[in-house]
Amino acid sequence: MDDSSLVIASAARSSYSLRPMQPIAVTLLWIFIALMVAGGLVGFLKAKSKASLFASVGSAIPLALVALGRLPGSVAVGVLIVLQAVFFMRLRKTGKFMPSGMLLGLSILMEAAMIYFVFIAKA
Repeated sequence: MDDSSLVIASAARSSYSLRPMQPIAVTLLWIFIALMVAGGLVGFLKAKSKASLFASVGSAIPLALVALGRLPGSVAVGVLIVLQAVFFMRLRKTGKFMPSGMLLGLSILMEAAMIYFVFIAKA
C-alpha cells in the first residue's frame, strides 16, 4: 500500500462525532431561532421587507442545524457574531433601539451562553 491509500483508509475509519450540547443550551437556541424567524416574519408582513425574512430564515437554518446536533456549536457562535455585526450597523444607521438594538443585545446574550455551553461547560 502506498502512502496516499493509507491516508484515505485512515480517513475512512475515523468517525467524526459532534459533542452533544446541554439541553438548556439547545432550548435557548430554539427560543432564539423562534424570535429571529418571528421578527423576520413581522418585518415582512409590516414593511414588506423580503430582506428581513430571508436574513432571519438564512441565519436560523445553521442555528437549527446546531440545535439538532448536525453542526458543531462553534458554528452558532460564528453566526451570532455575524448577526451582532449586522444589528450593530443597523443600530448605528437608524439610531433606533427597536428592533436592531434589542436584537443586538439579545444576540450578545445568546453568544455568551453559546460560548459557555460550547467551550466551557462539560456536557
